[in-house]
Amino acid sequence: MVKRIDIKDLDIFYGNFHAVESVSLSVQPRSVMALIGPSGCGKSTVLRSINRMHEVTPGARVQGSIMLDGEDIYGSSVDPVGVRRTIGMVFQRPNPFPTMSIRDNVIAGLKLLGERNKKRLNEVAERSLRGANLWNEVKDRLDKPGGGLSGGQQQRLCIARAIAVSPDVLLMDEPCSALDPISTLAIEDLITELKKDYTIVIVTHNMQQAARVSDQTAFFNLAATGKPGKLIETGDTEKIFSNPTEKATEDYISGRFG
Repeated sequence: MVKRIDIKDLDIFYGNFHAVESVSLSVQPRSVMALIGPSGCGKSTVLRSINRMHEVTPGARVQGSIMLDGEDIYGSSVDPVGVRRTIGMVFQRPNPFPTMSIRDNVIAGLKLLGERNKKRLNEVAERSLRGANLWNEVKDRLDKPGGGLSGGQQQRLCIARAIAVSPDVLLMDEPCSALDPISTLAIEDLITELKKDYTIVIVTHNMQQAARVSDQTAFFNLAATGKPGKLIETGDTEKIFSNPTEKATEDYISGRFG
């Protein structure tokens, strides 16, 4: 079931460092939310908090709530591993297991969850590669190493791996920053297709990309060096890019800073 995300009064800390202050926003099911803003303003930190990935950093903690269809993912009885299965993540640089076959890359998560039925694993591998728009390019070399693919293909392989475990939400942290323009376009087209089945949150420094792929945009900024990042404005992407409420948003989008 595709799910809605509601973040309320979220503060994120790394030890004594207050990284992000008082973020509240909602992401609708089957939509794309882009997080934009200058480097260091907390976009990726917020993204990683949505599936509790930030917790792998010692001393990281949050205050406030992140609700997935009304359930607080930080509830005392909630298993972080279960959260990360429900909320998949695609990172900035493609990170397939380089010596593992293309097929095994896709089904690695299912195997970790205990799936051993070979027919089922093959079906999921094909379905996920089709979902990542990669099947036709790799169907004749599924046993070849995933590290032998091009950068753009590797990133789509990572997307296939993320969707193989049937998540409800996909998080993407600058998924195109290491890719050439043709591969970037392929990923953007894929995001448009994937939002039919997933709720997607993407961090991007590319304003044109945010405008092309997202339904809603959230602009983050830093008040000053050493101060926490803050959510300045959120709304429909068309409005944020054509008629933002805050001057800082307009200045960032128009390239005056950042």
